[in-house]
Amino acid sequence: MSVWLLLHLLPPLFFVVFFKLVWNPLRIQRHFRQQGIRGPSYHPIFGNSIQIRRRMIVEAESSCLNSFNHDGVVQRVMPHFHNWSKVYGDLFLYWFGSTPRLAVSDPDLIKEILVNNSGSFGKIQATPDTRVFFGGLMGMEGEKWIVHRRITTHAFNLERIKEWIPEMVDSTRNMMSKWDAKIGANGSEFEFDVHKEFHDLAADIISRTAFGSSFEEGKRIFELQQRQVMLVLQGLRNVYIPGFNYVPTKMNRLRWKLEKETTELIRKLIEKNKHRKQNSQTLPALLMSPYKKDDVIPLDDILSECKTFYFIGKEAPAHFLTWTFLLLGRHQEWQNKAREEVVRVCGANAFPSVENLAELKIVRMILNETLRLYPPAGLMMRRVTENVKLGGRLDIPAGTELFLAMTAVHHDVGTWGEDANEFNPMRFAEPRNHLASFFPFGLGARVCVGQNLTMVEAKTVLAMIVRQYSFTISPSYVHAPMLSLTLQPQYGAQITFSKRS
Repeated sequence: MSVWLLLHLLPPLFFVVFFKLVWNPLRIQRHFRQQGIRGPSYHPIFGNSIQIRRRMIVEAESSCLNSFNHDGVVQRVMPHFHNWSKVYGDLFLYWFGSTPRLAVSDPDLIKEILVNNSGSFGKIQATPDTRVFFGGLMGMEGEKWIVHRRITTHAFNLERIKEWIPEMVDSTRNMMSKWDAKIGANGSEFEFDVHKEFHDLAADIISRTAFGSSFEEGKRIFELQQRQVMLVLQGLRNVYIPGFNYVPTKMNRLRWKLEKETTELIRKLIEKNKHRKQNSQTLPALLMSPYKKDDVIPLDDILSECKTFYFIGKEAPAHFLTWTFLLLGRHQEWQNKAREEVVRVCGANAFPSVENLAELKIVRMILNETLRLYPPAGLMMRRVTENVKLGGRLDIPAGTELFLAMTAVHHDVGTWGEDANEFNPMRFAEPRNHLASFFPFGLGARVCVGQNLTMVEAKTVLAMIVRQYSFTISPSYVHAPMLSLTLQPQYGAQITFSKRS
């Protein structure tokens, strides 16, 4: 009976597989080619993902840029876009498994995609392999997203973040005290890997501000999440096979173990802090006691949001600060300008405050130029939920994923001029004319909810350090930008500091 049933099931099963993996992709490929959009040929099952992962990314990350210049950033960060755009143009089609991906770098099209509120361009749903960092608000749609967005926006509004500035100052002072001890013991200067230093600093700041705890209290959570990064990155680069996350492979067992321990630690931290009166305005407290009556969030969703903000709240500011100090270490003239402004605005011995932080115009320009050259996310992804016409001329079928090449747009000569690959903060002296020429935190309704926190934190830390220290890039630094889950230096960021008198 089982053999008879199998013989009857095989033909329709074969048809379903053939349709999904062969006929439909070839039909979509032909559909795009008829509109003049070309790209690398489709390969059944894995598409172009193996070529990207095993050849292009490996080649890019095995080489270093000759010097600290920014010409090769796009080639190293998104090698498939760099290589294929030269062959097929800036708008081209490639394949992630049997899913079509349209690479987009036209600011007009990107603006149309990101500011659209019709629901036609949705988020790509996280797989079980990637949900650990891309669950919660980042992966939600519809009414559920509206509720979570309302609460998290309330938690990270600018007025609340301003109240956290003293905590940021204290965390930075503690780090600088440790630096002073090392500089004093070494004579007049000391070399730091600021990539590591700023990771610890950002971890302490997000712990103290958003979670009402400390770096030491959350240290194990950060360690676990750092181990999860490579597993999530592997999940993002590999085609997901439904159900494979239940197979007890070595990687899956490690994934289960890390996720279980992280969840339990965050659960305990939430439980420990929720009864403390001084922590009534932390992210967990706000998620559990929303300010609107109907905004009730299940515990699993609260845990998911906390995991995401623990990770992003450390990663994004840490890498942002790292690139800022590397750029100022090379461009001493801008380091001096920032220092002069900080002394003039904050006073020679004063720390940044709510009152004077907004007056740091040169610092703001430096930070924006850093975000342009080295945006933390590097790229953005969207998924077409229904057949749409993009740019008034392109018919995009539902299910197509959109690869928004943020780093390429930020480095585009046609958009930014012949000096697009040079560090020039003066380009931000005036507002940008085109909304989608610069979008390090996204655009539209889904702009990053942590944008204000990241910018205020970066301003505070930079203002404090640049006033107290002079710094230069160490000869041991190797310039090798790498896109992991965020854009970061592959071999650390070695900078030599000396205390100013």
